[in-house]
Amino acid sequence: MRWVSIVTAPDQLTAELWRELLIENGIPAALEAGDAVSFLGVSSFPVRLMAPEDREEDARRFLEEILAAPPLDEDIDEP
Repeated sequence: MRWVSIVTAPDQLTAELWRELLIENGIPAALEAGDAVSFLGVSSFPVRLMAPEDREEDARRFLEEILAAPPLDEDIDEP
């Protein structure tokens, strides 16, 4: 199973909340492992949320609906 990034949350706590919402609604989800690591315990930096490639559209659609936000754009890697 190939996992893909579906959205970048502003911080680890938000990413974990979104992950739990997806999982509770039957969509597998995980945090990008390297994004959530912090020597302080919780990262205050952006964290990518991942879903299986075959559930990517379901995950994006669900988050767009639940967050009542405009469509999620592709992740933009910042320098």
